[in-house]
Amino acid sequence: MGAYDGALREAVLRMKHSSGEGLAEVLARLWASHVGPRVQALHPDLVVPVPLHWTRTWRRGFNQSRILAYTLADFLGVPCRPGCVRRIRRTPQQTHQTPAERWSNVRGAFRCRTGLDLRSKTIVLVDDVLTTGATASEAARALRTARPGRIIVAVVAHG
Repeated sequence: MGAYDGALREAVLRMKHSSGEGLAEVLARLWASHVGPRVQALHPDLVVPVPLHWTRTWRRGFNQSRILAYTLADFLGVPCRPGCVRRIRRTPQQTHQTPAERWSNVRGAFRCRTGLDLRSKTIVLVDDVLTTGATASEAARALRTARPGRIIVAVVAHG
C-alpha cells in the first residue's frame, strides 16, 4: 500500500465518525471531480446513496454516503434521491466480519420505496467503501424491484 492509499484509507475511516462530516464534504468534492467525468459518460439519470439505518445516522449525525451522493449528483447535474432505498433492518457493522458474515449480515436489510418508476433509468448507487460488495449488492437488489435499466455502483474506496 502506497502513501496515497494509506492516506485515503485513513481519511475514509475518519469520515465515518461523528466528527467526520466536514471531512466527508471535502472528500466528496475531491472524489466527485475525479470520478465524475467517467460516471457522466455513462449518462446517469439519478444518484442514490446507500442508506444507513436511522439509528446509526442519528448517532453519527450524518450519512457519509448521502454526502458523497449529493456531491456527485451536483457534479453530474442529475437528481439525488436518498429516499429510493431504505435500510429496514439495523445490522451490526461489517468491519470485523468475515466475507460470508458480511453477506449474511445485510441480506434483506434494504427495501425500495414503493411506487417508484425507475424503468429504463440509469442509477448510480453511491457508497463510501466496497469490500466484499455485499452491501452494494443488497441495496442494488432492492432497487431492481423498481426495474431500472442499469445500476452503477460508485465508491470512494475498495479493498
